[in-house]
Amino acid sequence: MAHIHEKIDFSVSVYIVNEDAVLLHLHKTGWWLPVGGHIELNEDPNQAALRELKEESGLDVELIGDRSYFDKDKYEKELIPPRFMNRHYIKLGEPHEHVDLTYFAKAKNRWVHSEEKLEYRWFTKKDLEEGNLLPRVRFYARTALEELGSKK
Repeated sequence: MAHIHEKIDFSVSVYIVNEDAVLLHLHKTGWWLPVGGHIELNEDPNQAALRELKEESGLDVELIGDRSYFDKDKYEKELIPPRFMNRHYIKLGEPHEHVDLTYFAKAKNRWVHSEEKLEYRWFTKKDLEEGNLLPRVRFYARTALEELGSKK
């Protein structure tokens, strides 16, 4: 979806870990990025993350994060909080900014089926040092692997 606000859009990014690797896709800008996109007007951040996961990866994943387990009713929904948040400038297309809610997720397998036909790669910790990654992407990917990856 194109950006929907005049100056600042809210977006989600999801760093998906399976064993000792994190999934990134090659963006048209040449950077390796996580699954993600804009939060649509009718979505909460968790719904946006799960929609983007389905559209871009097709993987069966679990969003990771703390949430309380109080009794919920039809008027309340407990959300999984993002692991990180950041604000960054987008130069592509009409310049604007993103406030990005960054989630971590665990995948049950590595079989990617993208509705959007993106190029994907599973990056190990060593691969992250060599890839064309923005500093924040490298940091978040490394942190996701440290927290969720196999402890070999």
